[in-house]
Amino acid sequence: MSTSGSLHVDLHAGVATVTFGHPKGNSLPGHLLRELADTIDHVAKDQDARVVVLRSLEPGPFCAGASFDELMAISNEDEGLEFFSGFARVILAMRRCPKFIIARVHGKTAGGGVGLVAASDYAIAHSGAGCRLSELAVGIGPFVVGPAIEQRIGRGHYAAMTVDAAWRDAAWGLRTGLYSRVEETGAALDAAVGSLAATLATANPEAMAELKRVFSADNEHLDRLLFERAAISGRLVLSEHTRAAIASFSNR
Repeated sequence: MSTSGSLHVDLHAGVATVTFGHPKGNSLPGHLLRELADTIDHVAKDQDARVVVLRSLEPGPFCAGASFDELMAISNEDEGLEFFSGFARVILAMRRCPKFIIARVHGKTAGGGVGLVAASDYAIAHSGAGCRLSELAVGIGPFVVGPAIEQRIGRGHYAAMTVDAAWRDAAWGLRTGLYSRVEETGAALDAAVGSLAATLATANPEAMAELKRVFSADNEHLDRLLFERAAISGRLVLSEHTRAAIASFSNR
């Protein structure tokens, strides 16, 4: 894998597996966010793809969230808006995709990674896949991914994750609905993902598309909301407090 990360798609028997990776904890710099949104839009139009599996490279976490290197490089509000809009575009692409998206969560996920899981239609996680929202600890907040997470687990659990950035275990994720299923081993995780994906690949695509519309019935103004939230993060990331906090995290 190159230092800039990777993204590729494998299509087999109606299952499109989208795999992203980055050497720094499978974090998501701006270019990977753009590629991920474009890839999901492309798969959405591919009639040979009946279901989508979203996964990341192993070993390590499922996704560490935003790239700290890019956060530190943001120099003005326009650049901040553009970076955080990347997460908005991925979430919107996942929501408008007419195919079910299964998230395969093999390890810990934080920040924007929790947003990816929440924006999926069904998440199967490893028992070691803890989750956290660490944005407040670095001076911003989970503004862009917040609506997807709140819709998935409820406002109370979302608020708790935001205020208290401690790690929650996979059992907590299952209880709150962030995860749909938890498996104890990597082999069991792969078997569960593969079995569900194979079953969905033979289901009626029109029925699945209609169900996706039902799932997204409350998202009428989501596109406007997410970009408004991206602007908030883009402004906050320029504060001295946030700069110092991000630098401290990066040096750990």
